[in-house]
Amino acid sequence: MANFFKRYLSIWLLLVALHSNAQPGKPKDNIQPNGVTQENFLYILAADKQYLQKTDTSQLVSYAGNVKVRQGKTLFYADSAIINPILNTLESFGNVHINDADSVHIYSQYLKYNGIEKKALLTTKVRLTDGKSTLTTENLTYDVNLKLGTYLNGGKVVNKKTTLTSTEGNYYGDSKDIFFYKNVLLVQPNGTIRTDSLQYNTITEVSTFISPTIIKDKKGLTIKTKEGFYDIKRKIANLYKRSIIEDSTFSITADEIAIDSVNGLSEFRGNAVYRSKDKKQGFDMIANNIKTNNKRSTIMATQIPLLIIKQGADSVFITADTLFSGRVIDLLKIKKIPSLRPTPIDTTFNKSIIKDTVKVASVKPIIKKGNTKNLVDSAKLNLVSTPPVDSTLKYFEAYKNVKIFSDSLQAVGDSLFFSGLDSVFRLFNEPILWAQENQISGDTIYLFLKNKRPERLYVIDNALSISKVDSSIYFNQVRGNSIDALFDSTGQVHFLTAKGSAENIYYAQDEQKGFVGVNKNSCDLIEINFTDGKPKRVKFINNLEGGLLPMRGKTNHDDLKLKSFNWQDKLRPKSKFDILTGN
Repeated sequence: MANFFKRYLSIWLLLVALHSNAQPGKPKDNIQPNGVTQENFLYILAADKQYLQKTDTSQLVSYAGNVKVRQGKTLFYADSAIINPILNTLESFGNVHINDADSVHIYSQYLKYNGIEKKALLTTKVRLTDGKSTLTTENLTYDVNLKLGTYLNGGKVVNKKTTLTSTEGNYYGDSKDIFFYKNVLLVQPNGTIRTDSLQYNTITEVSTFISPTIIKDKKGLTIKTKEGFYDIKRKIANLYKRSIIEDSTFSITADEIAIDSVNGLSEFRGNAVYRSKDKKQGFDMIANNIKTNNKRSTIMATQIPLLIIKQGADSVFITADTLFSGRVIDLLKIKKIPSLRPTPIDTTFNKSIIKDTVKVASVKPIIKKGNTKNLVDSAKLNLVSTPPVDSTLKYFEAYKNVKIFSDSLQAVGDSLFFSGLDSVFRLFNEPILWAQENQISGDTIYLFLKNKRPERLYVIDNALSISKVDSSIYFNQVRGNSIDALFDSTGQVHFLTAKGSAENIYYAQDEQKGFVGVNKNSCDLIEINFTDGKPKRVKFINNLEGGLLPMRGKTNHDDLKLKSFNWQDKLRPKSKFDILTGN
């Protein structure tokens, strides 16, 4: 013990002599000419061995074995070290460890430290940890004053299940922020983030993007953004500057995007565009606000929303105050939706009664007597059993101020429902539909599609069909409790039936389009054949009343307008732009 004390005392006396110029003196500013102060002075706390080295310009002290040095609240450990007391520098070798106020720990095999500037250069197997994350690199500069670590030749940060790599990076010990630059890659169990600039906080686990960024998950979802952040803990993200989200089934872009991955919720604000990639039932949805629920596969669009149902060359454009879409299979869990298909209509006339050349303008309408109780109700909707529902099938709902435009059909109404299960548009609350020259209205309208084309129209209650006679002031009209119509391949009505208190107003013309008179009739059932959208043949069934009236004389054409007559051509959308502008 005595020998150890003597040895320690001799080392201490030597250090005092070597550090005499570096010790704080009594000058007023307490600073020596070489810039060494009491705060930045490097104190040797322990070492197994020490050696004195003299050069022409300085004196160096070498230490070996369990070296421990202190500067303020910072401790330095190494297998060996060299201190220049004049320059107040430290060079350490082997198992280097910097303990910066117990908040940051850095490990390496080599350290060069400037005690005046409090800057360190560490090389070879460098590892920095703050208790939450670990940074590894081969070369690192560390500023003790700023608690700033910088690497320029590649580094990796591991925080729990998150791994980040980049060519360059800055670590801020106080805020626990790490800035990554060049070839940045963030890897998590559920996906990756690639960018050139990213800020990551090891405490909050929030990643902030400040340059073009690509995010991918293991399910095939890709996000492209230029600015935003992702909270890894809470699994929420906010994206800006026209970000894009897409996978094999859809793509969506907007000025701003908010994502809650835990609850499967997303909101898209500002010029949001949703595009479905489904070739069978593809659709686009455009609005200033779109909200999606990934768990339920629902979409709700507000603020001037537009739905485009793709049907080849004749797509359907729909707008309303609110648009909504979901999966049919989920809807069926709440209530049963029947597969609506009416029974077939017999479009052929009795050849023994009617000649092929019969024209409404030249002969009296055909009257068929019989008991209507035995007639097949062609408008009756059958509830048919449906096969297992395809989980990808969608349904669409529209609420308030519904407008529809396609090249072959246009419509307005209060609300709408369309299902991919039966390809039927349902319009509610006094809807109006236009097909070529025909305006059709009623309490409820069903429009059936086949192969993405209009196949059939069914109008329930207060059904009325109106068509203007060329450029005249007269209107052909058909009214009934219900109307059932068929479309040809061009989208024109080629057959129509009106059933229940049926009424007909028809302005008969000759071949030169001169008016012959006006037919006013009522019966139980009216059937009309059309050619090129013009009525050509008509059949009245049971309880016929009325006849042909002259064009002039006592005929008051205003009195010939049937109940609920209202020509609403001003409401008819003339183009896909009309449904948005309201013109």
